Amino acid sequence: MVQITHTKFILSPSTFFFFFFLLIGFLLLSTGESRTPFACDPSNRGTKDFPFCRINLPIGVRVKDLLGRLTLQEKVRLLVNNAAGIPRLGIQGYEWWSEALHGVSDVGPGTKFLPEFHGATQFPQVITTASTFNDTLWEEIGTVVSNEARAMYNGGKAGLTFWSPNVNIFRDPRWGRGQETPGEDPVLSARYAVRYVKGLQGNVGNRLKVAACCKHYTAYDLDNWNGVDRFHFNAKVSKQDLEDTYNVPFKACVLEGKVASVMCSYNQVNGKPTCADENLLKNTIRGTWRLNGYIVSDCDSVGVMYTSQHYTATPEDAAADSIKAGLDLDCGPFLAVYTEGAIKQGKLKEADVDGALYNTMVVQMRLGMFDGPRQPYANLGIPDVCLRSSDHLALEAARQGIVLLDNRGKGPPLSTTLHRTVAVVGPNSDVTVTMIGNYAGIACGYTTPLQGIARYVKTIHQAGCADVSCKGNHLIGAAEGAARRADATVLVMGLDQSIEAEQRDRVDVLLPGHQQELISRVAKASRGPVVLVLMSGGPLDITFAKNDPRISAIIWAGYPGQSGGTAIADVLFGTTNPGGKLPMTWYPQEYLAKVPMTNMAMRADPAHNYPGRTYRFYKGPVVYPFGHGLSYTTFQHSIAQAPTSISVSMVPIHLENSNTTTLANGVRVSHTKCSNLLMGLHVDVKNTGTIDGAHTVMVFSSPPQGKWATDKQLVGFQKVHVVAGGLQRVKLDLHVCKHMSVVDQFGIRRVPMGEHTLHIGDLKHSLTISPTIEEIKY
Repeated sequence: MVQITHTKFILSPSTFFFFFFLLIGFLLLSTGESRTPFACDPSNRGTKDFPFCRINLPIGVRVKDLLGRLTLQEKVRLLVNNAAGIPRLGIQGYEWWSEALHGVSDVGPGTKFLPEFHGATQFPQVITTASTFNDTLWEEIGTVVSNEARAMYNGGKAGLTFWSPNVNIFRDPRWGRGQETPGEDPVLSARYAVRYVKGLQGNVGNRLKVAACCKHYTAYDLDNWNGVDRFHFNAKVSKQDLEDTYNVPFKACVLEGKVASVMCSYNQVNGKPTCADENLLKNTIRGTWRLNGYIVSDCDSVGVMYTSQHYTATPEDAAADSIKAGLDLDCGPFLAVYTEGAIKQGKLKEADVDGALYNTMVVQMRLGMFDGPRQPYANLGIPDVCLRSSDHLALEAARQGIVLLDNRGKGPPLSTTLHRTVAVVGPNSDVTVTMIGNYAGIACGYTTPLQGIARYVKTIHQAGCADVSCKGNHLIGAAEGAARRADATVLVMGLDQSIEAEQRDRVDVLLPGHQQELISRVAKASRGPVVLVLMSGGPLDITFAKNDPRISAIIWAGYPGQSGGTAIADVLFGTTNPGGKLPMTWYPQEYLAKVPMTNMAMRADPAHNYPGRTYRFYKGPVVYPFGHGLSYTTFQHSIAQAPTSISVSMVPIHLENSNTTTLANGVRVSHTKCSNLLMGLHVDVKNTGTIDGAHTVMVFSSPPQGKWATDKQLVGFQKVHVVAGGLQRVKLDLHVCKHMSVVDQFGIRRVPMGEHTLHIGDLKHSLTISPTIEEIKY
């Protein structure tokens, strides 16, 4: 697609460029068959017969053969993202750093678009896609992204190792990178991570379509706030919070998603840099979770631990500490410069370097990079990028991700008959790149909100502000005039990357500059219904708009991707019935004074006036709660089938030693036979309105009253489409050890005995868990 500025343009840009790319693809023949093999080129007689090139041998055997042929100097140059080639072995250089957060991106040096590739499908930013609560969609997006990534690799314009997704917990509403994450809930983030990783990597045995990377491990959610930056920050985290919040998505990435890589973060955790923490890397990721892949540093973080954090006395110590802790690859030059010196000084063994390279080379071989020209997915090329079907998927993701926050009076859906002229106002009303957020690439094209609305009705456009900073109010008068002449007014406001981004945390959660004034004055001037549409990654305190009776509806679009304008217009005019749910809490501005970004504690501490974080632990006033989202129709739940009791079968040795204290504290998950503790919950969803719609069934669980009686926790969700007046039954599988457990202060996961409560909308269902050997009872 290309940007359309004329509203009467009929040929859709995606259709035009589909045929354009198809033609170029045939002309350039940019497929894997024309790419020079990374290694093991059969035309190279000197290297083609090496054992590491024999695809019939086990990968481990091939890697050991290759390692045995390398000199120490060659090895250390392979420890960095810009890995050097080894011409004598027929191996090319390789750039490990590519990004694919929500579409192939050119942020990393491993990916370039022009001239062969004019763009790639840019899906909504992750926070918006997460609000769909549709895990099938997440995997479908990953599949399209990996198709385009492979096509670009085949065309010589990208690598195969993509350092995505970002699965950090969106703990603080000011965090500039919260937009990149699936939100504040660990269960939601874990499910997103697993499904997106599966879409990226494919599901063909041990082979990889592309290699994904879950980042930034761990407890990383501060970039630059109040004089504290991520390079110097020491995150003080309790064992309890680490186990039941910060590490949950990463554990799921490795154990369930089978991700090929994990990235350690810049910050320290409890006084130790994550990239030099043997317990976090070697013992947990590779030991307990059994990562089948490599561990990479965030860029220059190995150098940072020496230069900025002064954690080590010498650069050689930093190199040795990180590799011995379990780091395999350095994003940055540091290990290539100082590793050999660390070995010569006796601080590191060459065998340690071999271990790191073994992990990276295994991934390259799983990708087929040592298979010569016999590449998997070699058929993918330019014609497979920016497909019309991919654009439609991006549009569908935006439609499903848009959240209707409020709707009252004569609000949407708007009518093309009653609202023939619409005033479109605001600094985000006609934007393009704003809609794709950060870590994006070149979009196939855009449809702005103004263009999307213009496909339905006549528009009058006024920006009202020069940009989102809205430093002056001199343009507001013209916007008021437009609202007076129109049958309805749509205000498209919010943020962009100048306000929230990497290394740019916010100082508040208010709309910038004169945006509030613009909204209030235009709403007062409008002669028809007023709809406020917000683009942002993080939450906003818009209490003033909630309380303004002249504002008929409020919509959050996040950063809705290349087709965001179409999706917004479809929701406004009822072509799409909104069904998105907030993946994070929207806090009032007053909340921020009580929670320094540097305080990593999740749980409330009333003694120190600390209110806690996220819906799980904060119980104060909110602007909008986690999971909030309205529809143009109404839904009703009923429980069709659910267990009333379930027994936790303990390992005999622990059953014999159990006592009252043990049961009161809950049974350790490690002491139970967890594999058998899966239960089904059947919920009927009825559409009691007059419009077809999609609804997310969310199941929360509360532990028994007493010491565990903290809060409710999301344990399951499923998206379902129900026609008007229809009924659909949804089955959710809940695992007792995973979903009904809690974590104690020592970081030990336990299943509390007693009466648990399941919450489905307004419904409550009791489930008793006891340490007896009984079957599930219905």
